[in-house]
Amino acid sequence: MLLLAAMCLQLYSVCLEGFLLGKVRYRQLRRWDAQLRRLFGSTVPPFPPKFYLAMTEAMAEERRARLEQYLQNVTLDPNITSSDVFVSFFRKLQQDTFQIETRRASLDVYLADGSSIGLDIQTSDTAERILEVTSYKMGLSRELIGYFSLFFIQDHGDGALSVVKKVAEFELPYVSLQSMKELHCKLGIRKWYMDPSLDTLLMDCGASINLLYLQAIQEIERNWIKPTKEKMLELEFLQKTENKVKFLELVREVQFYGYIRLDPCVCDYPEVGCSADVYVGNNEINCYIKLPTNQTKEVSFQINRLRCWQVTFLVSIGRNGRAFLLSSCLKKIISEQMMKASKEGQEMVSMCVCRCLNSC
Repeated sequence: MLLLAAMCLQLYSVCLEGFLLGKVRYRQLRRWDAQLRRLFGSTVPPFPPKFYLAMTEAMAEERRARLEQYLQNVTLDPNITSSDVFVSFFRKLQQDTFQIETRRASLDVYLADGSSIGLDIQTSDTAERILEVTSYKMGLSRELIGYFSLFFIQDHGDGALSVVKKVAEFELPYVSLQSMKELHCKLGIRKWYMDPSLDTLLMDCGASINLLYLQAIQEIERNWIKPTKEKMLELEFLQKTENKVKFLELVREVQFYGYIRLDPCVCDYPEVGCSADVYVGNNEINCYIKLPTNQTKEVSFQINRLRCWQVTFLVSIGRNGRAFLLSSCLKKIISEQMMKASKEGQEMVSMCVCRCLNSC
């Protein structure tokens, strides 16, 4: 999610998932919009018009809000976001803002067990490119790359682990890591789907099995997923015998497997000021809420008919990306639901056609 904050009347900070992506002027966005329109015509959303008189604060805020809406609408079209005009604009924006020229560099991509894959890259390489190179070095089948993504991971000194955010395909991971140095983030590869049953599509590739296996072990060790004692004994045995496929089959039965765990947060349900551990996946948001009485209440919100939502800043959140990560997870869940419904619809049509042909 791209957000825009005004630094002055003409200069804006473009934030991606709560982190600064770059700084841009209105005239730069206007020129970029003209380039997009030459390629995509009327499919490009309306661009806020230029004011020829001095702007009041109200007018400046209106422009900022409309520019923000414009950027968010532009990023909804995959044809636009995959275009050279789109990618090159944000590449230059990131590099100019953080003053990082294109040059060769080294970059480590971490697996869930703490090991890493060293890459020789260009500082201007996008996340899409780096994911492709990482997948190639691991032996991951090209058709399975879409089931994985790059994430910025924060490893805390106390052993806790935070998934800070998913890296956008057009983002420059090397540049973003430099801008997030104080958070001590690492670039990691993790699966990127919210329906655990999709694991079955990845069982014919050794590299994908290994990625899923390492991530499952990590999440058990970090207490993200919660096997019963009996299940834990079975999983430990399968881990000792290195039976990864059976391990993954069994772990899919464990609570919260395939979910993304957000950092602890504060919620206003069922009472204001409650702390909560939030898990997102398998068509639900599951919350372990600590009540003022120190009792714990588990609440599950099913995601069945959700189609839109809004991230609203009630207070200054600084660089807290939980809301944005939650939003990314919701988008992924809905995308998977729509793909599944579309596939089922196509299968139903095929069955009807076959029946009609057989009856003729």
